[in-house]
This record gives sequence, C-alpha cells and structure tokens, in this order.
Amino acid sequence: MDNKKISGSGAQSAPERPTLKTIAFMTGLGITTVSRALKDAPDIGAETKERVRMVARQLGYQPNRAGVRLRTGKTNVIALVLSIDEEIMGFTSQMVFGISEVLTGTQYHLVVTPHSHSKDPLVPVRYILDTGSADGVIISRTEPDDPRVRLMHERGLPFATHGRTDMGIVHPFHDFDNEAFTQEAVRALVAKGRRRLALLQPASKLTYYSHTRIGFQIGLHQHGAEEIPLRVTTDAPLADIRDSVEALMRSPHPPDGIVCSSGGGAIAVNAGIEAAGFRLGRDIDMVAKQSTDVLNWIRPEIITIYEDVRHGGRELAKAVIARIDGIEPELLQSISKPVWPDELKTGKAHPTGPASFPY
Repeated sequence: MDNKKISGSGAQSAPERPTLKTIAFMTGLGITTVSRALKDAPDIGAETKERVRMVARQLGYQPNRAGVRLRTGKTNVIALVLSIDEEIMGFTSQMVFGISEVLTGTQYHLVVTPHSHSKDPLVPVRYILDTGSADGVIISRTEPDDPRVRLMHERGLPFATHGRTDMGIVHPFHDFDNEAFTQEAVRALVAKGRRRLALLQPASKLTYYSHTRIGFQIGLHQHGAEEIPLRVTTDAPLADIRDSVEALMRSPHPPDGIVCSSGGGAIAVNAGIEAAGFRLGRDIDMVAKQSTDVLNWIRPEIITIYEDVRHGGRELAKAVIARIDGIEPELLQSISKPVWPDELKTGKAHPTGPASFPY
C-alpha cells in the first residue's frame, strides 16, 4: 500500500507559488541577481534580464505584495475611488480601461474602491489612509472645496483628481473642458434655429457645475438665445429626469433645444421629450456629451460631442505615478477639449489640449 498521506476529502494540495528561489533554480543564477534583474537594475546585463523575465513569465511568477510592503513600505497599489452611480453609459469601465493601460507593464496594480455619491465621500479615502492600502489615489466627482483633497494633501498621500478644485491647493488633475462643451453646444443648437434652450446640468456641489454654467451663459449671450430652466440635475434618478423633461415640454413655454451634460441623462431626456409627444430633430434638438457611440445608436438625431474618458484615465494614471515619483504637482495637470464626431473620424483633432503633460 502506498505510504503517502491521503487527506480525508481526497483533495489535492495546491501547487506551490513560484518564488525568486524557484526562478534562481531554473536559471542557475543567485536569488539576488534574479531580484535585481526583475527590477531592471542597470548593473545586470540585458541578456540575463531577458532570461530571468522569460522564466518568470513561464512560471507565472508574481511578486509577493505583502513581502514587498514589508521591505519597502510600498503596496504597489493605485486606488481608484469611483462612484457606483457613474457606470451608466460606460463611464466607469472607460476610466478603468484607461488607467489599466498605463499601469500595465509597471509594478502597480489597480484596486477600485466603490462608493455612492449619496454617502460620505471621506469614508473610502480615510480607509485607504488609515490602512496604508495604496501608494496613490485617484478620485472623481471633485468639489471646489473638496475635503478629500485637503485630507490627502495634509497626510502626504500622492493623488490625482478627475476634475479641478478651487481651494488654493496645487495638485495633479485631469479635467474635461465643460465650459467649451456647453458653449459649443449652444452654438450648434442656434445654428439649427433653436433659441429657447434648457440645460441638464451637474449637481451644484461639483466643480464642473460652474464650468458648465459659465459656458452655457456665454453661449446664450453670444448667440442671443434664452434659457428655459430645467429643475433637475444629472445626479437625479433617470426616471425623475424623464418626468421633469416631460413636464417642461408640456408647459406653455417649452424649450426647442436642450444641452445634456451626461450620456445617461440624455437617454432620460429623450424619453421625456417623446412622452410629451415631441420628437428629436423635428420639434426640438439636443446636444449631449458622450464617451461611447451608444447615444447615436439609440437616436441618430442626437447631436453628440465626445469626451474621451479612457484618455482621461490614462492621464490620471500617469499623473499619480509621477506624483509618487516626486514630480511637482503643477506639472501634472491636463485638460481635454471637446471633440466633434467628424473630427474623430478624420483624425484632425486630439481630445487633449496643450496642457497635457508628457510623463
């Protein structure tokens, strides 16, 4: 009879995780040489590095993050604190894709920390700070005086924000030029003969609310149009947006043009227009910001302006890594410009303005 021990469940033990010692045995090199080769140390030859990396890939080697943290104090983690309410129309996935593109090939891993914008936004940031669970943080839904920014700045945690602040703290950010977006949107609607314009705007607590309002008001003044107030924001449930738009369209003085600051909100706006018996492209026109092509699949009549959220993710990832490496924050600030669909097709425009940094 075989004298090997057999567990009562019959389960086989899991294969041992490959370590630096495993790679050293396979390559005939010392453990220190293997470690330095994987870290791309300048005193290790290119041929040796390639041999070590090839064996590491074949073995499926991954650094022991707990060990790395003990030795260096680093987690090799970038935390993305992202509202679960932003997933509609692919905002969250596009942001994650962009960040992941930059982190691939670096030592950093992405951990998404979800939260709801109806809850205390400081909770996830405090958790990261108190547990030391990330080397850098990316946050969205930035406010003019953002307590998360103040806390991370005071605690010395590298971070980057999707959106700007107005609090006297210089920090890395990437933003979309919402002022240019609404100004362009008004121009496009007036070009179609629309003069009574409504705006589905962001919540007033967010920084890009003021940018959105400023651009809209400038556009109205430049083109002689008037605002028809819409008493709902992009933070409202989609059903509430639809009902508010339907009520506005049934009013004695309805708009003949609408500017929509979110792709998800545009779907609800269109539903409200149709519920009131009107139709896009005939009775009313709409300009909407989008980060995918879905809106035009649903209603080709919607005039769309593109925000490259994936590009924003890439810029934010580069910014937070550069900040970890000690680059000054004023060099890590960028703004994307709105892009029309024909510019994307012809390749004549790039969604990033001149403020984009080269890191």
